[in-house]
Amino acid sequence: MDMTARPAQGIFWMAVTGLCFVAVTALVKLLGERIPAAESAFLRYLLGLVFLLPMARSLSRLRLSGRQWQLFGLRGLLHTAGVVLWFFAMTRLPIAEVTAMNYLNPVYVTILAVFFLGETLAFRRILAIVAALLGALLILRPGFRELDPGHIAMLGTALFFAGSYLLAKILSGQVSAAVVVALLSITVTVGLAPLALAVWVWPTGWELLVLFGVASFATAGHYTMTLAFAAAPVSVTQPVTFLQLVWSVLVGWVFFAEPPDFWVIGGGSLIVGAVVFITWREARLKKAVTPAVPETKL
Repeated sequence: MDMTARPAQGIFWMAVTGLCFVAVTALVKLLGERIPAAESAFLRYLLGLVFLLPMARSLSRLRLSGRQWQLFGLRGLLHTAGVVLWFFAMTRLPIAEVTAMNYLNPVYVTILAVFFLGETLAFRRILAIVAALLGALLILRPGFRELDPGHIAMLGTALFFAGSYLLAKILSGQVSAAVVVALLSITVTVGLAPLALAVWVWPTGWELLVLFGVASFATAGHYTMTLAFAAAPVSVTQPVTFLQLVWSVLVGWVFFAEPPDFWVIGGGSLIVGAVVFITWREARLKKAVTPAVPETKL
């Protein structure tokens, strides 16, 4: 079937994906700082395991090589670090700022793919990366304001998730996508457990409900993103990811008294534009698009 036959559906599902992940960030922001970041992340993944129950039988029969287990384990460690840093940043930064910096993830993927996957950087790709990094500088504005630890955490988040994505790219050619997602959820839950126990604070019923909402919206977002990619090429759906920044600004402004920061909007727009350009250019050249991910995914 021609993937370009349903662009409207692809755009719709990607817009829904953006709403799901804005809901994730809003709920984590609502949770506040009482529960430590590592524990919040652990509970989100632990509660999210309920969505893997239909796969329990097939996972029990899974047979992987030693090298595949090593790659899944390494991916779990990288993703664990990224998730903890993201939850920490959400307690420190406005929602729009976290969302804008999330878009650095595909840029990091593009750079790391040169070293680990042997991909080449054409001149236009280099210009797009430079533009994205300028966008990051607009958001951070070092020297013009004091950088928060949350900013450093977000830079680390995007880097760790980029490494996780590259490993997923390698593993997706060896096992099904469902297995890749399922084992990520399991390995991250295991990786977060000791970190959570070290700082454990007993959550209230309300906090558990919020974290289950985080897990539900995150799972729904992954599913609708898959529907979007199945309905239309990434070059069609990628520009729609910009709406997530718009919605993040509105949610932060209306519900969390975070006034719009036009430096953040401008920097985020520049990063999104760079990612969209890379995607469009690679699609025109009929090449595989390594950074074909909207942003960091929890």
